[in-house]
Amino acid sequence: MQPPFQNDDLDLEAAIASARPQLVELLSHRPEWLLTTSQRFLPGMALNGLDGITDHREKVSVLLDLLEKAGPATWQQFAQYLCMECDLPLDLEILLISSAGEGNLSQKQEACTDVSARSPVLKGFACRRHRCSSVSDKDVKQQRLDPAEEYRHLLIDSIRQRYGSRRAAGAAAQEQMQPLAFNQAFVNLVIRQSKASRLKERTDKRREDVADAPELEECADTAVKVSDLFRNVVPLGMTKVIFLFGKPGAGKTMLTHRICQKWAEGVLPQFLFAFLFEFRQLNLLKRKLTLKELLFDLFLQPEDSPDAVFQYLLENAWHILIIFDGLDEFAANMDVSSSSKGGPTSHMSVSELFADLCHGKLLPGCTVLVTSRPKRVPDFLLNTVDLLAEIWGFDHKKVVEYVSHYFHQNSFKEQAIAYLKNNTKLLSMCLIPALCYVVCICLEYLLLKHQMSVELPQTMTEFYIKMLLIFINKQQGEHAGGKETQLNCNKEAILGLCDLALKGLEDKKLVFYVGDIPEHVKEFASLHGLLTVFEVKSSGTRPEAGYAFVHLSLQEFFAALCLMVSKRVDKNYLKKKFSLKSRWTLKNEAKTEFMESFHIFLAGLSSKECRTFLMLLAEQDEAWVQDKQDAILQSLKKLAATHLTGPKVIELCHCTFETQDLKVAQHIGSLLNFKYTFKNFRLTPLDMSALVFVINSGQDLTHLDFAGCLMDIDCLEVLASCKNVEHLSFRSRRCGDDFAAALSKSLQGMGSLKKLELTGGSITAEGMTNLVQASSQCLQLEEINLQDNQIRDPEVKSVMDLFSRMEKLKKIDLSNNDLSLNAVLILAKEVITCQNATELRVRKDTVIIYFSGLSGKVPRSLDLRREENKEHVIPTRHVKLCLQDRSLSSQHAKEIVAILQSCPCLSEVDLSGNKLGDEGCSCLLESLPWISFSKQLDLSQNHLSVNGICSLLKSVNTCQKMMEVQVSLCRETAVLRFTEDRKFASLPPREEPVFSTDDQQYGEENQTPTAPQKLRLNDNQISLSSVFFLAQFFSTLEHIKTMDLSLGHMQVVHLTFWERIRVRSTSRWRSSFLAHPKHVAKGRCFRLRDCRVGPEDVTRLCQILTQCPQLTEIELSGNSLSDQNIERLLSFLPYLCHLTLLSIRNNTFSPRCTVLLINSINLCERIRMVEVRSSENAFLHLGTSMRSQKTSCRLTDCAISQGQIDELCRVLEQHGWLAEVDLSRNQLGDEGLRCLLDHLHQVPITCSLNLSHNRISQDGVLHLINAFATCGNTTEVQVSLCSKATLIIKLTSRDDPRKILRLAECNFQPEHLEKLCLLLEKCTGLTEYISSNNNVTVQAAERLLHSLRKNLGPLKISIEEPWVCKESVTNLLELAVQACGNITEITIHKDKTLFQLGVRFPHCLEKVESVVSRLNLYKPGIKHACFYQRVCEKCAQLQELRWSHVELHNDEAEMLVRTLLPLPELKKFGLTSSSIMATGIDYLIMGLQNCQAIEELNLGHMKLSSATIPKLVLGLREMPSLKRLILNHNSIGNDGCSRLAEALRNMHYLEEINLSHNKIGDSGLINLAAVLLEVQNLKRIDLSGNSPSPAGGEKLMEALAYCKCIEELLLSRNGFGDRTAVKLALCLPYMTNLKILHLQNNNIGPAGGIELARALVACGLLEEISLSENDLGEGSIHALSEGLPCFEHLRKIDLKLCGITDDASKSLSHGFRQCPSMEEIILSWNALGDGGAQELASALPGMEKLKMLDLEKNRIGACGATKLAEELAKCPEIQFIRLWDNPVPKGLTENLTSQDPRLCFSFY
Repeated sequence: MQPPFQNDDLDLEAAIASARPQLVELLSHRPEWLLTTSQRFLPGMALNGLDGITDHREKVSVLLDLLEKAGPATWQQFAQYLCMECDLPLDLEILLISSAGEGNLSQKQEACTDVSARSPVLKGFACRRHRCSSVSDKDVKQQRLDPAEEYRHLLIDSIRQRYGSRRAAGAAAQEQMQPLAFNQAFVNLVIRQSKASRLKERTDKRREDVADAPELEECADTAVKVSDLFRNVVPLGMTKVIFLFGKPGAGKTMLTHRICQKWAEGVLPQFLFAFLFEFRQLNLLKRKLTLKELLFDLFLQPEDSPDAVFQYLLENAWHILIIFDGLDEFAANMDVSSSSKGGPTSHMSVSELFADLCHGKLLPGCTVLVTSRPKRVPDFLLNTVDLLAEIWGFDHKKVVEYVSHYFHQNSFKEQAIAYLKNNTKLLSMCLIPALCYVVCICLEYLLLKHQMSVELPQTMTEFYIKMLLIFINKQQGEHAGGKETQLNCNKEAILGLCDLALKGLEDKKLVFYVGDIPEHVKEFASLHGLLTVFEVKSSGTRPEAGYAFVHLSLQEFFAALCLMVSKRVDKNYLKKKFSLKSRWTLKNEAKTEFMESFHIFLAGLSSKECRTFLMLLAEQDEAWVQDKQDAILQSLKKLAATHLTGPKVIELCHCTFETQDLKVAQHIGSLLNFKYTFKNFRLTPLDMSALVFVINSGQDLTHLDFAGCLMDIDCLEVLASCKNVEHLSFRSRRCGDDFAAALSKSLQGMGSLKKLELTGGSITAEGMTNLVQASSQCLQLEEINLQDNQIRDPEVKSVMDLFSRMEKLKKIDLSNNDLSLNAVLILAKEVITCQNATELRVRKDTVIIYFSGLSGKVPRSLDLRREENKEHVIPTRHVKLCLQDRSLSSQHAKEIVAILQSCPCLSEVDLSGNKLGDEGCSCLLESLPWISFSKQLDLSQNHLSVNGICSLLKSVNTCQKMMEVQVSLCRETAVLRFTEDRKFASLPPREEPVFSTDDQQYGEENQTPTAPQKLRLNDNQISLSSVFFLAQFFSTLEHIKTMDLSLGHMQVVHLTFWERIRVRSTSRWRSSFLAHPKHVAKGRCFRLRDCRVGPEDVTRLCQILTQCPQLTEIELSGNSLSDQNIERLLSFLPYLCHLTLLSIRNNTFSPRCTVLLINSINLCERIRMVEVRSSENAFLHLGTSMRSQKTSCRLTDCAISQGQIDELCRVLEQHGWLAEVDLSRNQLGDEGLRCLLDHLHQVPITCSLNLSHNRISQDGVLHLINAFATCGNTTEVQVSLCSKATLIIKLTSRDDPRKILRLAECNFQPEHLEKLCLLLEKCTGLTEYISSNNNVTVQAAERLLHSLRKNLGPLKISIEEPWVCKESVTNLLELAVQACGNITEITIHKDKTLFQLGVRFPHCLEKVESVVSRLNLYKPGIKHACFYQRVCEKCAQLQELRWSHVELHNDEAEMLVRTLLPLPELKKFGLTSSSIMATGIDYLIMGLQNCQAIEELNLGHMKLSSATIPKLVLGLREMPSLKRLILNHNSIGNDGCSRLAEALRNMHYLEEINLSHNKIGDSGLINLAAVLLEVQNLKRIDLSGNSPSPAGGEKLMEALAYCKCIEELLLSRNGFGDRTAVKLALCLPYMTNLKILHLQNNNIGPAGGIELARALVACGLLEEISLSENDLGEGSIHALSEGLPCFEHLRKIDLKLCGITDDASKSLSHGFRQCPSMEEIILSWNALGDGGAQELASALPGMEKLKMLDLEKNRIGACGATKLAEELAKCPEIQFIRLWDNPVPKGLTENLTSQDPRLCFSFY
């Protein structure tokens, strides 16, 4: 083995390098002397050429280079001559003499006592000094030098004795038993240098993550020799700090000893003195000391003149090397405050001395080397470290080298090496030198005992146990008995050693004195090589003997063992101690500072394999030991459930691996599944082994992400065995071709890998090829990411061929690899050729290839003979090609065309951001007919001029499949969009094919409409003159459908064209197209926005537009039209014959302008509605003819006040008033209302007048009521003064018997109520009075009932006030009898606070006598006789009695049963959601037997059970006239339903059955179905919310087929499923009168949905359909859409939550258009996006009766909402469109709502 320092590469090179700066500085003052001298040593070399170098330093440097290159002999001669001739500084002279070959003290006689004779250096000095003039200076130097030189030799001897190869003979016996490789020859370690500049940033991160290696991206990652560590990287005179860190057992201490040894041998000549201090010994110092005491007292005392020696050290500090070993073992605090302000003679603490040495305050210019485990670096070191390196330990080669040396005397050396090479786990362990030695000990022992079969332990803990047993066995021999006997013999000593280890860690004590260790423990440990002894110098006194564990890891092992075997340690204390490492739990940092491997040993001791050992040592049974082991395992599991960073995960994996418990590993693996992200720290193969063990133990696939992590290639070999990795990612500049090659070998072992990422690396084209070749064997791979590497010119063809074999591949990312343009074009060609490639996306440095990821392959050719009878259906392949920002020029145009023509399946091509120019783009556009596009071609930002734009527009005529052109010179936009019509997919070549005329005669011309074309010429700097030109163009060319012009900030010119008719020949040879295509003429639209125009401009524009045929819509927005402009515009309305809508948006209207707009109804008879909103938006809707139709006027929020009423009314009177006048949200006030009412009295009209939100007060309301009472043409008044502020007046010119007054929340005061009563007394024609929450008290209600009178006929009185729910039924009846006339209806709904009476005038006295005579039979008590008499009189003609949410007491229930129910004319009785006495329900049901005239019975929400039904049946049998039976929301089960069914059998007049929301199952439903066959008049049945199965549902459907009169079928929320739906579909053709069908939430799927949708067409009278909350599927929706035209009467359709997407929206919208009666459409909670919203919006104008469209909770965005708003303007009848919870931007919702409040984005 070779030592780490070689004379041939160090002596000369290092010495020259060290001396060079001083030498150049010195000789630069005498360059000519150096030139003359150099000629003597370089005789054959011409040096005249150096005369041209004027810089002296440069000339000197060149001459020194020449002398060095001339060889060692020449340099030695030159150095000796220089020392003889020049007076050099002492340090420089020593370096030069050393480089001359005279400084290797190992070659000299050690016995010589004469200093000058012993040192050739001094001989050189003496020779020179004889010729030196200054004798006194030489004497001073000599006097100082002699003690220093003696001390130097003393240091050399001392270090040789301590660390050299020749040690004291007395130590030889101990060497043989050392458990670490102190007695082994040194094997070079792997050291990798890092950049110290990142040290501060690393320590600024979380402390627990800093402990590992520095960030990878800042690591040079260069292997360095130890000699490289001492190269001069700092200016002369500056202290150099070298920081070496390494994991436990990496060989740090061994390396420091080796450095000292080699220094003593003269290998480091730049250092005259070397000192080594161990922090574990420095911990013992409790006092402060000086620098001199540190160097002399603690290391070596000079024999003579210590002051002179110390002074020499201070003056020659740059020749001093000070080594501090084990910074991590220092127990005291060490921070920036440790740096003192004292000098060399000041007393300081150890930390202060260390800090000042590092800072250069002491011995400035010296070299300080510090070693440490990976821990947090002290703050003061952050900016002082000059060189940072990590000791990695061994690599595989060095492991083999070490093992070869260890077994060099054994015959089984090769067997041992082979065993380790074949065992990956053991080989990973051996990369740590300390573990390598332990493994060799165990391997040697087992090979000696069992030559043929060797089974080594699997974990580090087991190895330590095995090593301990081997040491004991070796010492005591085989005759001492077995393992158990040997342990028993040494148990006491082992336990004592365990206590010592634990106490030392807890007290931060690593060095022990004799008094600290029991004698028997010391004997055992020293005998077996577990403790090492050394001198400890804690002061200037006599040194003491110190003891320490030979390695800190060994102390940690025994400390962990102590916890596991000690009887004093219980489970709780054990869990408390198991805090893993300090970086895991910062709170425990001070306590666990030295416990680097302690937690790993604890985990290892919890394994089953260690249980027997622990039982023997603790003398306990298995349960006791297992209890402790389980505590550790539980702690491990809890840690896995916490937030873990990368280093923490690795530590946990190590602990888990040590347990060797697969169940624990599986549990932890499942918890860590999403936590495998490792950033910026080093990973060893041993780390990787532990990680793979945990991952493979888990059940789930995982993602491994290594970002900036240092790792050996050996780690990849370990990773190859990881079976559960789905996503593997590496991000590191270290990942080059070698790394890729190594990874390639590992990929095939990862059978679950789907995504592979190697980014930010140094992989070249060669590495990529190797990697892809290996990846092609991984058929499961879906994605490969190689971005940010160095793949400049890949082998595209071979690589793409490999990609084509990967059937599941979806994506390849080659971004940021500096691919050349040529490589990109070749890649485009290959992507087109590759059958599974779907997209190439290139933009600047972004290069991504997408693949289909399908397993099917497209055959290159078809074997027609084998497949001639089969039909091939090959899915269409579409390729997207994006080549953006790649500097493509016109030179590349032909090549691009060739690439595009070679692909028959292009969907999109994006060539934007290039330099094609006019020439390149023209070349491309000329080839468009022969290139297959299905979507678009983007040529934006290609330096197009006007000529280029013209060429682009010409392509519209040459390329028939073009659908849209978008061009802007200002924005450099040029986009062509194409139709996806497959008939255009294959076009003939330009050359005319050869065919005979016979073939032409068979060609049939078919007319097929193509997609409408669009032309966008936005942002092209057009003017107003251009607007007139384009308008003229629009009027002339009939095939233009819409023209949208805007001269605002964003100029717009957008033209759409009618569907062109393609005439296609069916000849098999060619297809031809008309040069001037036909079109289907419909409505046309002209839009002009943001263009300021004057009156003359308006006139000119209107004159042009009047010549435009089929112009149906004009929209003018943001044009600042004045009153005069609008007046001229309106004057042209009669000449715009086809116009249906004139929109004027975003234009402020004056009050006069508003009147002008209203007056348009007198200018043009075709106007059907004028709508002005917020004085900014106006819409004029025109009819297609002048026939008499309803005309409406809506002026909302236009600030109309009393001043405009007269003028407005004159305009309206001129027209003869309107069907609707909406003046809501204006400022009329009470006076405006009075003025308007005065005009209303003058003309007989039929009109609805809306005056809501006009600041009307109570006085205004009373004035309105007075007019209502006195005016004969007012039929209804509706007033509300709450936040709704409603005021609606309905007028009629015909005789209408109705007169309705509705007053709500008017906040009337007593004086108002008194006036109200007086006014109502005059209103004798009132038919209905509804009062809601108007402060009407009970007394006021009594006064009101006296005031309400009628000449003849019925009067309905409704009062809603809070007191209704508080009054008893008796009190409310007492109030009822106060009304005038005979009571025909009493309704009490306490939940709604509603008290309602029906009264008829005049009352008939004849019937009262007969009623009284019947009631006398019951003889009520005298106490209530008067009240009962009054009730009987008033209610003799009672027909309807409905009570809800009332509480009936005994007397009230008795009055109901005995007084009210027997009334002869009672036809409708309802008692719902009410409470009655315990036996009251039975009493009530018995009383129902007296209701023989009853036609409607409602007992819903009365908690009726099946037990009550038999009694109810008895009553039902006495009701022969019953038509409606309502028993919803009860608890009726199968038995009750069956009994009801029997009772219904004889009810021949029954029209309605409501048994919804009960508990009826199959049997009850089947019995009911059997009865339905006999109920022929049934019109409505509601069985929603029960619990039948599909079987019961099928029986019901069969029975319903016989119900010919059924009109309403409500079966929601029953879960019938597809079977029942299919059965219903078969029965629907028999239900020809069906009007309402509810089937929501019935588990109907696509199968049942399709059949049902197809069958519904048989029900032509349907008015309402609800299929919501069923997963119908697209097929069902399409089938339903096809049938919608059959429903002429359909008013409402509910398809909420049916999974409807944009795909179904087109057919659905088409169907809605053909439903003439549609009023309400519910499509909420579906998956409709912008496309679906746009389709629906286009259908809105065709649905004239639609009032509400519900699109809540869909996926409609800005485009869809904007389109809905645009089309809503054409639909005046629509009341609102609900759009709550759609992804529409908030700003847009506010804007759209302000334009049209009917768009509702809020939740109500």
